[in-house]
Amino acid sequence: MIQESEFIRLAEAVPADKYRWRPAPDVRSIAELFLHASAANFNLYKLVGTPTPAGVDTKTLEQSTIDKSKIIARLEASYAHAKAAIRAMADADLEKTLEWNGGKITERGVLLYIVQHIAQHLGQQIAYARSIGVVPPWTLDPPRKD
Repeated sequence: MIQESEFIRLAEAVPADKYRWRPAPDVRSIAELFLHASAANFNLYKLVGTPTPAGVDTKTLEQSTIDKSKIIARLEASYAHAKAAIRAMADADLEKTLEWNGGKITERGVLLYIVQHIAQHLGQQIAYARSIGVVPPWTLDPPRKD
């Protein structure tokens, strides 16, 4: 997953002493934002039948640590959970509908919602990183020769 790679690489590139940084007092810190993305990966797939793993409290996850290595491990675990949830879905289930914000949505629609939700937070984290002088590492990768 491209988003997984970019989240992990960005989390690795941000210095540990910057994980408390936030652009304003009333918004998430770098650490909280990485953990928010992790919480979403753990929590949102319950909408398509994969429960949140035992022992993961998504309501308190954002505040659970500022330790860089623990946050990276949590991101990795959350993406492993997300990929397992997607693999567990039968193709036929993608068109099943469920109630959603006063209307209906397919399970495929839920997956698309999750992807764009996480992408929004990746963009937010990129802006945070650039604000503290960290260049997203993949932008420095040499061009692929396909």
